[in-house]
This record gives sequence, C-alpha cells and structure tokens, in this order.
Amino acid sequence: MLTPHPLVLKQLLARWEAVANATAATPRALREREDTAYTLCVATGTRDIESALAAARKHLAAAPERAGATADRPGAPADRPGAPAVRRSPAA
Repeated sequence: MLTPHPLVLKQLLARWEAVANATAATPRALREREDTAYTLCVATGTRDIESALAAARKHLAAAPERAGATADRPGAPADRPGAPAVRRSPAA
C-alpha cells in the first residue's frame, strides 16, 4: 500500500482542524469540509473521517522525521529548496 508523505498528512490534518471548527455553514465552507474529509480518507485508505483521522495520526506518530525536507518541497535538501527529491545515478 502506498503511504502518504508525513508533511502531506500534517497539512491535511491542519486543514481539517480549520474547516471542522469553522462556524460558517456556507456552501463553500461545507464543500471544503467534504473535500478535506474525502482527501484524508483517500490518503489513509479509510472510508470515514474518524478512521482517517486516527490513521493519519498513527502514521505520523510512526513516521521518522525526514531530515532536510522543506514545506514547499518534501524531501528536498534544506540548503537547496528547488533540488529534486530523488537523486539519479549517472547513466552507465
């Protein structure tokens, strides 16, 4: 099974906290809440938001901190924010 990057999960959890605690019940706010719940479920392989939240938190607790990751580019070295996350070996 594919696992989401911990930074993605952190961002989704933060977004969920923001939309779940929003007091406005506008159509846009409700849609954003639905979209965030759906994305969390897809990212964690679950079918309901409570299971998705539990799975995301469990995954984050078990994930080692990735040294050098930046918010705009997960896995990129901190001293080179635009550097590719994957290094390719030279062609033989």
